[in-house]
Amino acid sequence: MTANDAASRAAELAAIRDDIVHGNTRGTEQQHTKGKLTVRERLALLFDEGTFQEVETLRRHRATGFGLEGKRPHTDGVVTGWGLVEGRTVFVYAHDFRIFGGSLGEAHATKIHKIMDMALAAGAPLVSLNDGAGARIQEGVQALAGYGGIFARNTKASGVIPQISVMLGPCAGGAAYSPALTDFVFMVRDTSQMFITGPDVVRAVTGEEISQNGLGGADVHAETSGVAHFAYDDEETCLADVRFLLSMLPDNNRQTPPTCPAGAPADPTGATLQSLVPADGTRPYDMRAVIEQLVDDGEHMEVHERWALSIICTLARLDGHVVGIVANQPRSLAGVLDIHSSEKAARFVQFCDAFNIPLITLVDVPGFLPGVGQEHGGIIRHGAKLLYAYCNATVPRISLILRKAYGGAYIVMDSRSIGADLAYAWPTNEIAVMGAEGAANVVFRREIREAADPEATRAELVKAYKTELMHPYYAAERGLVDDVIDPAETRTALIAGLAMLRRKHQSLPLRKHGNPPT
Repeated sequence: MTANDAASRAAELAAIRDDIVHGNTRGTEQQHTKGKLTVRERLALLFDEGTFQEVETLRRHRATGFGLEGKRPHTDGVVTGWGLVEGRTVFVYAHDFRIFGGSLGEAHATKIHKIMDMALAAGAPLVSLNDGAGARIQEGVQALAGYGGIFARNTKASGVIPQISVMLGPCAGGAAYSPALTDFVFMVRDTSQMFITGPDVVRAVTGEEISQNGLGGADVHAETSGVAHFAYDDEETCLADVRFLLSMLPDNNRQTPPTCPAGAPADPTGATLQSLVPADGTRPYDMRAVIEQLVDDGEHMEVHERWALSIICTLARLDGHVVGIVANQPRSLAGVLDIHSSEKAARFVQFCDAFNIPLITLVDVPGFLPGVGQEHGGIIRHGAKLLYAYCNATVPRISLILRKAYGGAYIVMDSRSIGADLAYAWPTNEIAVMGAEGAANVVFRREIREAADPEATRAELVKAYKTELMHPYYAAERGLVDDVIDPAETRTALIAGLAMLRRKHQSLPLRKHGNPPT
């Protein structure tokens, strides 16, 4: 090859690459008209400036027939590669809706399979930016097989590298199962939807009329189904929070989360904590305010903020180290555990355990939610998910009882009996099988019924039960609580406990895998 030939080829390649990046102006305008960014604009927001490295840019499909002849655009509708997020390597695949509607064919799937394999081999997080029309009909069963390869790799990578799905457009049919297999799902309101069967099929089969957003929009999945962990009004904010989440996660399951200089507490004296939690166990308060007092700079990233509201699951830093916090929320259903809150917390605990994130459990729980609907819906099975997750977790675990901890819910919320490394309690704590009023009605039923003044007798017996079995030091005297601490000392105690547990090593019995309740 002559120098002129080489120069000509280089110029030709440069022109092709320029057309790939800057071409298709009509498709770009359509994206912007819908309030959506293009794939390249999204990648620029996700990665540190100038760090994205694309692979298989020139890949094209080889299908024939059904209108695909002569339509062989480069990239085949998906951009794959890697870059840096806060200086750390992250892999990505991102659908380009401007090309075949981002639909998946053989070449498209092969690119995704390759980048997923690369992420797993490199031990680095994988992010998918989803904006596609599903399987490419013209390629038939090959497209379906391509999805199968993605699902198999999602499962293989589960618990090995963090996997994050960002929904920035439609995701229908079998394509929706890949995000469901990943660790976190982000959605953008109005422009992203997820469903197995769309509104037209629902209308044909059931007669129900519903819009795409009403069936599978961001708010539906963030509030009702629990499919989405985060929901945003725009793509820029969404991708900024993806970056923030990645900054708190390790590259893989063999590493610990990245540390940073310790942040300042909201109140260095800790005195504010005492005033946030009413001593009266029937009065509600916002557990988020407690969390903000404990963590660095009052900053945390709540998972499933709008679903299963009686429990809070959030990631934060304590003395510069990442922790996962599970906390009952007395503002919602008095902080009870129900079907959804048990499932929400169980998956969060499993995630933290998989990626070496220590767990702090803040307990103020009156029990499991009673009712026919809960029992028939399988509260036993769902509550057992949370129990299994805690019992199976080998990361450092600290529990703190702020106020009340009754019945089986006390056990499930990472009590000492199921393996918490350290268990603390505030002086306002009450640990018992049930509340004093209910317990007195059961234990002293006959005495109350036969008393000359049943109400006075009941009040006296309730007081006696509290004094004998529910005083703050009863559990500590029996070794079920390591220490009863001043609320003002809580942050200091948690930091010291986590520092001691940082080198904890615990192994599970040799087995292929457990069989958790589902």
